[in-house]
Amino acid sequence: MIRDMNTTRAANMKLNKFVTSSRRKNRKRHFQAPSHIRRRLMSAPLSKELRQKYNVRSMPIRKDDEVQVVRGHFKGNQVGKVVQAYRKKFVVYIEKIQRENANGTNVYVGIHPSKCLIVKLKLDKDRKAILERRGKGRLAALGKDKGKYTEETAAQPMETA
Repeated sequence: MIRDMNTTRAANMKLNKFVTSSRRKNRKRHFQAPSHIRRRLMSAPLSKELRQKYNVRSMPIRKDDEVQVVRGHFKGNQVGKVVQAYRKKFVVYIEKIQRENANGTNVYVGIHPSKCLIVKLKLDKDRKAILERRGKGRLAALGKDKGKYTEETAAQPMETA
């Protein structure tokens, strides 16, 4: 069976030759990722209200965020506070989600952040800056800021082509 090499090559052309498509290499990089990269990997989507407010879809999860589990055994409407973001295991521990151990002690059950929905953010100045920066970029990309004049743009003289 002879294939037309030109069509095959065009269909499978990579956008960036320095980024691998290998499943094996991507899995290795995921599980050997350092803590600062695991933070980004451990992102959770924001609730509809927060998404509307900040124009951001997801944020890296952190301790003291309030989340709701939306997938798996523990899914439900109850909202719990994140007790710990355990980057080494790629899980978060949530206040109300515990099980009884063999010896009778209560232990937290690890939940992957992608299975949670952030309902309330713990905001500090750094996180506010991140939300503002990402929200502004998203508005510009969607074109919602398009055609709107601010005081700075109104004061600038018009450039003619």
